[in-house]
Amino acid sequence: MAKCNRILLTGAAGALGTLLRKEIAHMATTLRVSDKADLGSASANEEVVQCDVSDAAAVMEMTRDVDMIIHMGGVSREGSWESVLQSNIVGFYNVYEGARKNGVKRVIWASSNHAIGFYPREQVIDASVTPRPDTNYGVSKVFGEGIAQYYWDKYGVESVSIRIGSCFPEPVDRRMLTTWLSYPDLVHLTERCIMSPRVAHTVIYGVSNNDEKLWDNWMAAHIGFHPKDNAEIFRAKLEASTPEPDPKSPFIAAHGGAFASMPHFDD
Repeated sequence: MAKCNRILLTGAAGALGTLLRKEIAHMATTLRVSDKADLGSASANEEVVQCDVSDAAAVMEMTRDVDMIIHMGGVSREGSWESVLQSNIVGFYNVYEGARKNGVKRVIWASSNHAIGFYPREQVIDASVTPRPDTNYGVSKVFGEGIAQYYWDKYGVESVSIRIGSCFPEPVDRRMLTTWLSYPDLVHLTERCIMSPRVAHTVIYGVSNNDEKLWDNWMAAHIGFHPKDNAEIFRAKLEASTPEPDPKSPFIAAHGGAFASMPHFDD
């Protein structure tokens, strides 16, 4: 795919949005960055738009004249139903309505491993499995994947739903030896999602080339994602600094880790 005229990056004030803001700017003539938080001054090829995605009219305006959307906005962890509803469900619908009505070709967005968080650790899964969300947050990501499929099937808006594992500069606990996605691998994955000629609606697991694996990306081979980093180089450090967990502990027994054993947030 040729260089885009304009890419919209939402959630650009968050950790991953801040990273992508710097790393993907070269892939568009203009990078439009958005968040409800302050984004500072625009860089050379940037447009800065402050916007809350729950505001339908603002999102409709924000998505005008855009070739592609990278949607990293919304609630990024478990929260009350109301907060998840407004950011990840109402806001997500607004983004897709903006894409449909403004002729945006593709949406690349941050889904999550918490959409399938109740699968047992012993089971390696691919993108064809039935969702098993582990929280309000996980339910919102299942909704998002449903919207992405619907807008592809009915309206021809392409999407890549990235089920992000644990994206940090380095893994911070033993669970992340399996789920870690390095920053360079996230950038590579995003670039491949932008450049791939045709994606329809693709679900892909955002995970580095770790020795321990829970997820198989064979169904997304057309994206051309070939992660290079491996959490194994941090094993000795983590084993020296953290206790060995009980294999039956809820923290590691399910794909979603501790999310799978959280009490209902609104209780």
